[in-house]
Amino acid sequence: MAVVPAAAQALAILRYLANQAHPVSAAAISRSLSLPRSTTYHLLQTLIEAGFVAHYPDQRVYGLGLAAFELGSGYVRQEPLQRLARRPLANLADRCRNSAHLSVLLGREVIYVIEERAPGRPLLITDVGVRLPAHTTASGRAILAALPEPQVRALYPGKDAFTSGGQTPTSLSALRRLLTEVRRVGWASEDGEVTPGLASCAMAVRDGNGYPVAAVAVTFPQAERTPRLLEEVTSEIASTVRTLSRRLGG
Repeated sequence: MAVVPAAAQALAILRYLANQAHPVSAAAISRSLSLPRSTTYHLLQTLIEAGFVAHYPDQRVYGLGLAAFELGSGYVRQEPLQRLARRPLANLADRCRNSAHLSVLLGREVIYVIEERAPGRPLLITDVGVRLPAHTTASGRAILAALPEPQVRALYPGKDAFTSGGQTPTSLSALRRLLTEVRRVGWASEDGEVTPGLASCAMAVRDGNGYPVAAVAVTFPQAERTPRLLEEVTSEIASTVRTLSRRLGG
């Protein structure tokens, strides 16, 4: 399929602006994307006229415009993540014979957006819409481990950001050690920390930019936790995560 260079360059500018903490200069855009300065200005002007980029002349910088916000709002309204993930999550629950769920990070909490219950398995508290502290759950730990370190530090600036109790981390240093282990083994877990008697394993789902947009998890009775079960469950989760990442352009 032929690629339209101007369209690709305009999208690159929008993606670059979306990843910045604040508006930036045209020179920074040109330099970061290896675009000729004249091309950068022409593309920015086109995007400004369409409402996707806002220009702040006093500071001589550019940021995302209202049309970009409207585009993002439309994305949310269509619930693409849930639409893309529901069937793979149902298949995962069937293959593992245990309940599977999908969650996203919202601040320092994970919110569960899909819950696929396996017949005859224990009831879970992680129903759709439920929020839990991210650092206490397998899903939250999987997402946090995939985030840049500065973002994790910003989310947990002090002890007040942590809930206490059980084996959950109560400091940034303890959380860092846990996340390092998650990165080493490739998946996150919790063992009775959310619900006594139940354990979970989870992995992060990354989008086309490599950013963790969600986590897939499977929950099972602690009494059934064996090395063989962990190997089977994490293998099935990994397969589902690959499917979702491909669907999201990853």
